[in-house]
Amino acid sequence: MKSQVHARLAAIAIYTVGLWVAACSGLGTAGDDAPENATMKPSVTYLHLLGHTPMFTQLDTRQLRWTIDHSREWEARPGTVVAACAEHGTGRNDDIWILLDGRWQVEEKGRTHPAGHADPGKWFSGATTRGDCRLVTTELSYVMKITRADMDSMLARGFAFDGHLREGQAYYASLFGRAAQ
Repeated sequence: MKSQVHARLAAIAIYTVGLWVAACSGLGTAGDDAPENATMKPSVTYLHLLGHTPMFTQLDTRQLRWTIDHSREWEARPGTVVAACAEHGTGRNDDIWILLDGRWQVEEKGRTHPAGHADPGKWFSGATTRGDCRLVTTELSYVMKITRADMDSMLARGFAFDGHLREGQAYYASLFGRAAQ
């Protein structure tokens, strides 16, 4: 009996270490949150750093913690495709990607539209675009994914994103010729 318990505990420990190694190496555990490439790996979101990121400077500590609990941060190497306008033919990707640090650009029809973490294009959603485009990092960057449902919940809770979202919607409307959703 005792040896069975020890064997089970050892198996659980080995499995847990395997998951941890895979997560740290950027393999296997990214799942639905990251693009299907090895150029993004999970990253830790630090409260004090998030509070100094332009998109989040107006949030209080409680709201910052809620954001951390309802989002996922990734480290992305240069050239990483973070998101696409229409993913895998399944319709529009309406999750919100936020550039925490670094630079990215929207690529469409041979044109590039760069943005940094303090620019109007500091957030991206496939729902704000039209046609064939993609969001690509241009240097080592840290990006955060917030699902549309969680963003809607944040807005309903009074998170001060309205100005940032309006600014970005106007930016994307100028690029894609229609108001962003």
